[in-house]
Amino acid sequence: MARIGGPFLTPPSGRLPDPGRRAVPGASQRSNIPAFQVMRITDEIARRRAAGHDVVSLCAGEPSARPAPGTITAAGYTGPLGTTPLREAIARHYRTWYDTEVDPGHIAVTTGSSGAFQLAFLAAFDPGDRVALASPGYPAYRNILTALGVQVIEIATGIDTRYQPTPELLDRAVEAHGPLAGLIIASPANPTGTMLGRAELTALVEWCRAHGTRFVSDEIYHGITFPNPGDADPRGVTVAQLDPEAIVINSFSKYWGMTGWRLGWAVLPESLVAPFEALASNFALSPPAPAQELALTAFTDDTYAERDAIVAGFARARALILDAVPQLGWGEAAPADGAFYYYSELGPMLDRYGSATAYAKALLEGADVAVVPGVDFDPIAGDQAVRLSYAAGESAVAEALERIIRFQTR
Repeated sequence: MARIGGPFLTPPSGRLPDPGRRAVPGASQRSNIPAFQVMRITDEIARRRAAGHDVVSLCAGEPSARPAPGTITAAGYTGPLGTTPLREAIARHYRTWYDTEVDPGHIAVTTGSSGAFQLAFLAAFDPGDRVALASPGYPAYRNILTALGVQVIEIATGIDTRYQPTPELLDRAVEAHGPLAGLIIASPANPTGTMLGRAELTALVEWCRAHGTRFVSDEIYHGITFPNPGDADPRGVTVAQLDPEAIVINSFSKYWGMTGWRLGWAVLPESLVAPFEALASNFALSPPAPAQELALTAFTDDTYAERDAIVAGFARARALILDAVPQLGWGEAAPADGAFYYYSELGPMLDRYGSATAYAKALLEGADVAVVPGVDFDPIAGDQAVRLSYAAGESAVAEALERIIRFQTR
């Protein structure tokens, strides 16, 4: 233990410090991670709108239809893993949607799904562990893990695997890098919108079980899916059905549109409940009480019907983009199975502008349409692609497409 006072005040050189000079501490090594470019673009959109520009944003993954807060009375701390009524309601949700039983005691309510990822990674992985994830993929996985000293193994994916990892790709990763402590899967995925069916997820679960690899399933876009008639799992397959040792993470931000309320949850294996609770009680004390009160209204028949109608609107917006693909004239695109994203290489537009970043900048300045270059999602090849979010709804997407096509034909 360090002591204060006495000889410890004298520097090793024996010289007293100059009171007129102060050493300025630098930033930590763990903070040397990229900022999330989507949020910077959001700031630029706000500046342009404040200057009088009519900007159509296909940028952020934020549903435009949000729940009304009603009368919120909750205040003060709750338990570190959330209120018992909300954890029980989430457990009933798994029974309603997936016909699967989840112990409410294994559910942890968190400050957004971001809080769930931070606490889950801290509970499950140590510095130096290797954790695999798909590229392109959500950048916060990579950046949170990097800040925690975890080695990120990016699995390059493409149209041949529908932008998702496979057991064969994981075998190659182990051959190249060594054993994997964890695998993060998102289905539907950000930025590609691609989904894994039950057979594909089961194969990955079995691979992880055979290799002692922790499975982390990001299911925050469940419910925002565009199934074919007769699909057995129209809202997606929860890994909670397949692997009791997996960590399953979800959120109230996407299907329920509660982005600003910052509330998510994790379904945990029994071995991680106590470590997760210890971390949560120190890092956040408790998730926000008002948001938990509002979230209790999420699991009613009326709310499900209301949100499903909004998802139907996303489907119409998606159809507009898919119908416009020939006119856009871009390159190879991911199959948009779910979420509200269309991820595409730029093709001829890349030849004209040199990079997706330059294209997105020119489009914003020349047509007041905001799209996201793929550099956030894929540090290697992402500057050849853009992501369009159709969370803003059908009319915004229709207007944006008209502007994009007009801009490209100038």
